[in-house]
Amino acid sequence: MAQPKAVNAILVGVNSSDASRLAIEQAAREAELRNAPLIAVRAYSGERTPTAQPASAAQSASAERTAEDERLETESLLRDAIREVLGDRADAVEVRAVLGLAGRKIVETAHKVNAQLIVLATHGSRSMLLGTVSQYVLRKAPCPVLIVPAPPVLP
Repeated sequence: MAQPKAVNAILVGVNSSDASRLAIEQAAREAELRNAPLIAVRAYSGERTPTAQPASAAQSASAERTAEDERLETESLLRDAIREVLGDRADAVEVRAVLGLAGRKIVETAHKVNAQLIVLATHGSRSMLLGTVSQYVLRKAPCPVLIVPAPPVLP
Protein backbone atom coordinates (compact mmCIF):
# COMPACT_ATOMS: atom_id res chain seq x y z
CA MET A 1 0.00 0.00 0.00
CA ALA A 2 1.36 3.40 -0.97
CA GLN A 3 2.08 5.92 1.75
CA PRO A 4 -0.45 8.78 1.72
CA LYS A 5 0.77 12.02 0.23
CA ALA A 6 1.18 14.99 2.57
CA VAL A 7 -0.89 17.87 1.31
CA ASN A 8 0.66 21.30 0.80
CA ALA A 9 3.72 20.70 2.98
CA ILE A 10 6.47 23.19 3.69
CA LEU A 11 9.81 21.64 2.77
CA VAL A 12 13.16 22.76 4.19
CA GLY A 13 16.51 21.62 2.84
CA VAL A 14 18.99 21.19 5.67
CA ASN A 15 22.78 20.98 5.76
CA SER A 16 25.32 21.69 8.51
CA SER A 17 25.61 25.46 7.98
CA ASP A 18 24.52 28.24 10.34
CA ALA A 19 22.34 29.60 7.54
CA SER A 20 20.54 26.26 7.44
CA ARG A 21 19.46 26.79 11.05
CA LEU A 22 17.86 30.07 10.03
CA ALA A 23 16.13 28.29 7.16
CA ILE A 24 14.69 25.76 9.64
CA GLU A 25 13.36 28.63 11.81
CA GLN A 26 11.78 30.36 8.82
CA ALA A 27 10.29 27.13 7.47
CA ALA A 28 8.74 26.39 10.88
CA ARG A 29 7.22 29.90 10.96
CA GLU A 30 5.80 29.44 7.46
CA ALA A 31 4.40 26.01 8.34
CA GLU A 32 2.74 27.44 11.44
CA LEU A 33 1.29 30.45 9.59
CA ARG A 34 -0.02 28.23 6.80
CA ASN A 35 -1.15 25.43 9.12
CA ALA A 36 0.91 23.04 7.00
CA PRO A 37 3.10 20.06 7.83
CA LEU A 38 6.86 20.70 7.90
CA ILE A 39 9.21 18.25 6.24
CA ALA A 40 13.00 18.55 6.62
CA VAL A 41 15.22 16.94 3.98
CA ARG A 42 18.94 16.21 4.02
CA ALA A 43 20.72 14.31 1.26
CA TYR A 44 23.57 11.83 1.55
CA SER A 45 25.77 10.17 -1.05
CA GLY A 46 25.55 6.50 -0.09
CA GLU A 47 29.16 5.86 -1.01
CA ARG A 48 31.04 3.36 1.10
CA THR A 49 33.78 5.01 3.08
CA PRO A 50 36.27 3.55 5.52
CA THR A 51 35.54 4.39 9.15
CA ALA A 52 39.02 3.61 10.47
CA GLN A 53 42.24 1.94 9.47
CA PRO A 54 41.65 -1.84 9.88
CA ALA A 55 44.33 -3.90 11.55
CA SER A 56 44.07 -6.64 8.92
CA ALA A 57 42.57 -7.33 5.51
CA ALA A 58 39.95 -9.54 7.17
CA GLN A 59 38.68 -6.56 9.15
CA SER A 60 38.56 -4.22 6.14
CA ALA A 61 35.16 -5.40 4.88
CA SER A 62 33.52 -4.85 8.27
CA ALA A 63 35.23 -1.47 8.77
CA GLU A 64 33.46 0.14 5.81
CA ARG A 65 30.40 2.25 6.36
CA THR A 66 27.41 1.10 4.38
CA ALA A 67 24.81 3.29 2.70
CA GLU A 68 22.42 2.32 5.51
CA ASP A 69 24.97 3.51 8.09
CA GLU A 70 25.21 6.81 6.25
CA ARG A 71 21.41 7.12 6.02
CA LEU A 72 21.05 6.56 9.75
CA GLU A 73 23.82 9.06 10.54
CA THR A 74 22.29 11.64 8.19
CA GLU A 75 18.86 11.16 9.75
CA SER A 76 20.35 11.54 13.23
CA LEU A 77 22.17 14.76 12.24
CA LEU A 78 18.96 16.08 10.72
CA ARG A 79 16.91 15.28 13.84
CA ASP A 80 19.58 16.92 16.03
CA ALA A 81 19.60 20.10 13.90
CA ILE A 82 15.80 20.33 13.99
CA ARG A 83 15.70 19.75 17.76
CA GLU A 84 18.46 22.34 18.35
CA VAL A 85 16.51 24.99 16.47
CA LEU A 86 12.91 24.12 17.34
CA GLY A 87 13.19 22.43 20.73
CA ASP A 88 9.94 20.71 21.69
CA ARG A 89 8.34 21.67 18.37
CA ALA A 90 10.79 19.32 16.60
CA ASP A 91 8.55 16.32 17.28
CA ALA A 92 6.03 17.64 14.75
CA VAL A 93 8.62 17.78 11.95
CA GLU A 94 8.93 14.88 9.54
CA VAL A 95 12.58 14.17 8.70
CA ARG A 96 13.79 12.54 5.50
CA ALA A 97 17.35 11.45 4.83
CA VAL A 98 17.45 10.92 1.07
CA LEU A 99 20.03 9.18 -1.07
CA GLY A 100 21.29 11.24 -3.99
CA LEU A 101 22.11 14.74 -5.12
CA ALA A 102 20.60 17.32 -2.77
CA GLY A 103 18.99 19.57 -5.38
CA ARG A 104 17.36 16.73 -7.26
CA LYS A 105 16.14 15.05 -4.09
CA ILE A 106 14.65 18.27 -2.73
CA VAL A 107 12.74 18.82 -5.99
CA GLU A 108 11.62 15.16 -6.12
CA THR A 109 10.44 15.33 -2.51
CA ALA A 110 8.61 18.59 -3.22
CA HIS A 111 6.70 16.85 -6.01
CA LYS A 112 5.93 13.82 -3.84
CA VAL A 113 4.55 15.85 -0.91
CA ASN A 114 2.81 18.51 -2.97
CA ALA A 115 4.98 21.20 -1.36
CA GLN A 116 3.58 24.71 -1.31
CA LEU A 117 6.98 26.19 -0.41
CA ILE A 118 10.63 25.12 -0.33
CA VAL A 119 12.93 26.91 2.11
CA LEU A 120 16.71 26.88 1.60
CA ALA A 121 19.70 28.77 2.96
CA THR A 122 22.24 30.76 0.96
CA HIS A 123 25.67 29.39 0.28
CA GLY A 124 28.42 30.98 2.33
CA SER A 125 28.33 33.35 5.25
CA ARG A 126 29.23 36.69 3.67
CA SER A 127 26.98 37.01 0.66
CA MET A 128 23.73 36.10 -1.00
CA LEU A 129 25.57 33.78 -3.38
CA LEU A 130 23.51 30.79 -4.30
CA GLY A 131 25.13 27.40 -4.32
CA THR A 132 24.49 24.74 -6.92
CA VAL A 133 21.71 23.17 -4.84
CA SER A 134 19.78 26.45 -4.55
CA GLN A 135 20.29 27.23 -8.23
CA TYR A 136 19.02 23.79 -9.25
CA VAL A 137 15.98 23.99 -6.95
CA LEU A 138 15.10 27.50 -8.19
CA ARG A 139 15.11 26.25 -11.79
CA LYS A 140 13.21 22.99 -11.19
CA ALA A 141 10.93 23.53 -8.18
CA PRO A 142 7.20 22.87 -8.56
CA CYS A 143 6.41 25.67 -6.07
CA PRO A 144 7.84 28.95 -4.75
CA VAL A 145 11.30 28.85 -3.17
CA LEU A 146 12.35 31.02 -0.24
CA ILE A 147 16.09 31.60 0.09
CA VAL A 148 17.14 32.58 3.61
CA PRO A 149 20.37 34.59 3.85
CA ALA A 150 23.20 33.54 6.11
CA PRO A 151 23.61 35.44 9.36
CA PRO A 152 25.82 38.52 9.05
CA VAL A 153 29.39 38.16 10.16
CA LEU A 154 30.14 40.87 12.70
CA PRO A 155 33.66 42.32 12.87
